[in-house]
Amino acid sequence: MENRIRKKTELLAPAGSFDILKAVAEAGADAVYGAGKRFGARAYADNFTEEELLEAIDYLHLRGKRFYLTVNTLVKETEIQGLLDYLQPFYQGGLDGVIVQDLGVLRKVRSYFPDLPLHASTQMTITGVYGAKMLMEAGCSRIVTARELSLEEIAHIYQETGVEIESFVHGALCYCYSGQCLLSSMIGGRSGNRGRCAQPCRLPYQLTGTGDGNGGRSFGKSREQYLLSLKDLCAIDLIPELIQSGVSSFKIEGRMKQAEYAAGVTRIYRKYMDQYEREPEKEYQVSEEEKKMLAKLGNRCGFTDGYYKRQNGKDMVTFLKPSHEKDTSSIQEQDKDENGTKEKIKGILRLYAETPASLVIEYKNHKVKVTGELVQKSLKQPLTKETILDKMGKIGNTPFVWEELKLELEEQIFLPVKALNHLRRTGLERLQEEILTKYRRSVPELSANTASGEALSTILETAGNVPLRSTGTLLSGSNLSSKFHQPELRVLTETLEQFQIVLSQPEVRRIYLEEFQWRGYQNFFEEGLRERVSQTHQKQKECYLAFPYVFRRERADWFAEHWKTIEASGLDGYLVRNLEELQFLKKMGAAPSQIQGDYNIYAYSKEALRELEELSLYHVTLPVELNLKELRKINWAKGELILYGYQPLMISSQCVGKNTGRCDGRKRSFYLKDRYGKGFPVKCRCEDCYNVIYNISPLSLLHHFQEVRSLKTEGVRLSFSIENAEETEQIFKYYRQAVSGGICREKYLSDYTNGHFKRGVE
Repeated sequence: MENRIRKKTELLAPAGSFDILKAVAEAGADAVYGAGKRFGARAYADNFTEEELLEAIDYLHLRGKRFYLTVNTLVKETEIQGLLDYLQPFYQGGLDGVIVQDLGVLRKVRSYFPDLPLHASTQMTITGVYGAKMLMEAGCSRIVTARELSLEEIAHIYQETGVEIESFVHGALCYCYSGQCLLSSMIGGRSGNRGRCAQPCRLPYQLTGTGDGNGGRSFGKSREQYLLSLKDLCAIDLIPELIQSGVSSFKIEGRMKQAEYAAGVTRIYRKYMDQYEREPEKEYQVSEEEKKMLAKLGNRCGFTDGYYKRQNGKDMVTFLKPSHEKDTSSIQEQDKDENGTKEKIKGILRLYAETPASLVIEYKNHKVKVTGELVQKSLKQPLTKETILDKMGKIGNTPFVWEELKLELEEQIFLPVKALNHLRRTGLERLQEEILTKYRRSVPELSANTASGEALSTILETAGNVPLRSTGTLLSGSNLSSKFHQPELRVLTETLEQFQIVLSQPEVRRIYLEEFQWRGYQNFFEEGLRERVSQTHQKQKECYLAFPYVFRRERADWFAEHWKTIEASGLDGYLVRNLEELQFLKKMGAAPSQIQGDYNIYAYSKEALRELEELSLYHVTLPVELNLKELRKINWAKGELILYGYQPLMISSQCVGKNTGRCDGRKRSFYLKDRYGKGFPVKCRCEDCYNVIYNISPLSLLHHFQEVRSLKTEGVRLSFSIENAEETEQIFKYYRQAVSGGICREKYLSDYTNGHFKRGVE
C-alpha cells in the first residue's frame, strides 16, 4: 500500500483520577484515557464520577487534548440497557472516543452515537490484518494491538489497512493474551474480562514434567518461582521504530498507579518523542540517567522491551518475587514552567473615556470580543499601564497565558479594578465557551433501523417466550419443552487416541479435530487430515477443523497457502477462536453454516449476538463466565454449551518449558503447581510457539443435564485434552447416565468443577 501522510504521533497517558489527569496533561500527554464508575476494565481504580468526567473532557479540550473513555469490559444482558444513558452526557460533552471490548457495546455505540469514534481494545486480541479489517468494517477507527505483536506484524497491519494503531509502550505486561485469560475468574470468581482481575499470575508456581520423558521432575533453579510474572514494558529505546512501523498512538499503562508515576513516565516519553519527530535524521539515543529515572518511578524486577523484537523469552520473566516498591529519593522534581503548558492567547484591551471598555481575545482560529463598564475621565487617580497589566495578567487558574496583550488607552482615565477583573473573566469565559462549542453534540435522531432494533430489544425483554428472528438467529425464548429437548453431542479431540475412542461412540454427531496442533501442521494436513475426515464420514458424523487459539500473520499466511488442500479434505466446517479466523474464512469463501464460534468469541448479551450475526457468525458457544440464570435471558437456538472439559485458562505467547530450560522444538506437557500443590496442565503448541494452561479440575455439568436442557441449545460439547483412552471412555458412560437422568454422584468424577454455571462472576 502506498505511503501515507501521518499525523503527529499521539502520547496517550492513563488517569485513574482527576488529579492524575491534570498531572499527565501538564507533563505533555496529547490524550488521556480513563473510566467512569461503570463498564471499565480497572474496577478497583478510583475512576471518575460523571461530573468529574464532564469536567475532565472540558479541561483537556481547552488545552487542545483529547479524552478517551474505557468501556472495555464484557457486559451482561441485564447491564447493557443502561449503557446509552451512561454514555449520553459524555457524548454530548464532546467525548473523543470510547475503547470497547464487547461486541454488543460496539453495536450500541455505533447505532446510537454514530459520530463517536470507536477504538477496539487490546482485550479484543487483534493480532493481524484480518481482525483489523473486520473491526474497521464494524465501525472501529482505531485498533489497540495485542501486546504480543512484533514491529513487523504491526507494520503489516498498517500497510494493509491504514487504520489508526495504538500500542502499549510502557507499564505492566500480562502473561496471557489480553481478553483470553480466565485464570482469575475460574479460581477466584474475579473476572479480568469484567475489570476485576486478582492477578494470580503474580503468585509463585513450580513447574513439573509429565510422562513425556521428564517424569515428575521439577524445572528451574528453585522449587517455586514467579514463572507467570512478566517484567514491566519499557519501549523508550524503540520510539523511532514504533513510529516507522505505523503506530500512531503510544499508550502508557497504569490507571491504578499514582500521579508521580504517570506524570514522570509521560514527561520522559514526551521529551524523546518530540526529539525524534523534530530531528528524525539525528542519531536517536536515550540517556542512561533518564532510563534510571524511569526505573525508579516503578517496575517489576526490571524492564523488558516486550515482544516487539522477539516471540518470547525468559529475560522477560521476573522469576523473583515481583517488587512494587519505588525509590524516588534521588528523583529531582523538574522545574515546572506553568506557562509552558498553557495555551497562548493574544489580546487587545481598549480603554477610551466615555466609551465602554473593550477586550478582544484571539486563540488559534477563535476570536471573541467583550465590553464592560463605561471608562471615566480621571484627574486625581488615573489608571497606569502597570496596574492594568497586573490585573489583566491574573489568569493563573485558567488554561491560558498571554503571549501578547496590547493596550490602547487614553491618558487620565479611570476604571474600577473590579470592572477590569470582570472584563478579564468574562472574556476568558467567552473564549472557553467558543472553544468548547465545536465539541458539543446533540443527541442524534434515531434512524428507523435503530429505533426498530431498540424496539426489538424491548420486546425481547418483556416477552421471553415469543420467538423473533434477527438476521437468522432466534434471540428470544422458545415454547419448546426442555424435558424432551435433546441437543446433539459434539466432541473435541486433541489426540489420535481420543479421536479413535470418540469415533466409535454412536451418540456423537460432530467431531472437532485439534490433533493437528499436537502433531504439527505439515504432517497432519499432508498425512492425516483426509483420513480423519473419511473415517468420520464413514461413521455418519460431521468433521470440523478446530483452528488455533492464536492466528497471527505467519500462521494465517500458511493457512492461505495450503487452503486448497484443507478444503479438498472434505471437512464439514470449522471451529474458530477469534475474529481473525472468522474474517479469514469469510475471505476464503466458507459459508456461515460451516463456521462454529468457540467460547472465547464472547456473546454476553442479545446485542452481542446480533453483532456476531452482522459479522456472519450464527453458531456460537455459550460464554463460560455466565451462570444459568444469566444464560436463560438469551435464546441459544444456535448455541453450543461445553458440558465437559479442562477449561483453557491462559493462552500465552510465553513458554514455561523454554523459560525454565531449553527449547528443542519437542511438543511437551507440564504441570504448574500452585502454593497448595495443585497442578495446572500446560501444553506447548510448538508450531505456533504458545502455551495453553488448563484448569486444575475439569468442568463437568453432566449432573446438571436437565438444567442444561432447559437452555435448548442446538448442541453440547465434550472437550478432551489431557485424557487417556480409559478416561475418555468413562466420560461417555457418565454422559449416557446423564441423558437417562440416572447419574449417580457417589460413582461420579472424584474431582471436577461446575465452573460458573451456578456461581457466575461479579
